[in-house]
Amino acid sequence: MDEVIAVTGATGRVGGRLSRRLTEAGATVRALGRDAAKLAALPVAQTARASYDDAAAMREALTGATTLFLCSAHEGPGRVQIHTTAVDAALAAGVGRIVYLSYLGAAPHATFSYARDHWYTEQHIRTTGAAFTFLRDSSYQADLVAMTGDDGVLRGPAADGRVAAVTHDDVADAAAAVLLDRDAAHVGATYDLTGPQALTFAEIAAEIGRAAGRTVTYRPETLAEAYASRAVYGAPEWEVTGWVTSYEAVATGEMDVVSDAVLALTGHDPQCFADFLATRPQALERLRA
Repeated sequence: MDEVIAVTGATGRVGGRLSRRLTEAGATVRALGRDAAKLAALPVAQTARASYDDAAAMREALTGATTLFLCSAHEGPGRVQIHTTAVDAALAAGVGRIVYLSYLGAAPHATFSYARDHWYTEQHIRTTGAAFTFLRDSSYQADLVAMTGDDGVLRGPAADGRVAAVTHDDVADAAAAVLLDRDAAHVGATYDLTGPQALTFAEIAAEIGRAAGRTVTYRPETLAEAYASRAVYGAPEWEVTGWVTSYEAVATGEMDVVSDAVLALTGHDPQCFADFLATRPQALERLRA
């Protein structure tokens, strides 16, 4: 059977990049998503509409695919069950290999609440007996800019902790390398995908300020202050908890990891934060204004 690589979240920031890389490499890609118009715009051989929580639709969309790249679903209280439904549908459709985009530090008692969902998803995949590879990415460099307020303040309970944030491009490159390489060494492997250096939030703010041409500062918060400052958004409790604990995980040292996996898998160094800012001026337009 010819290799067909199904990519979920194919219209997203990682899935879109990955779909293009795989196609350019000559792979047969089946892009899965919920928006038909966005799917049609992708340069892939096949597309299919399906939602993770629709087992029948997922099974139909994945029939004939040999490998699945499972991009994690949007955060939510039922996220693990949604992932479980998608995984089970894939196996029922005959998929033999799953490459799952997890998260750095995934563990049952991880400080970052969303990282716990990733661990439980990993455990379910392990129990299926399918060949698998887990890609645990760090925070995204683009998100660090998005987390900075219009007032030029990056605030949160990260204390003096460090994070080696990674770019979406480096994650897509690493995922493509694993998906295109059927080396048995990838089966059962877990790769931490990080940037080349771990920075404090004060250092991150300084880099953003230099690139934006204005003063950007980091303002540490206590946990109580962090929850209070985010209450104005009216988000559900689980979402606010996710926002706050993402910083808290930095403070505990759980994100202070620098891995060589991007280099080992792709042959190139991961992009540093300063270079990302220099090559993505559009990410700074809001702060420049």
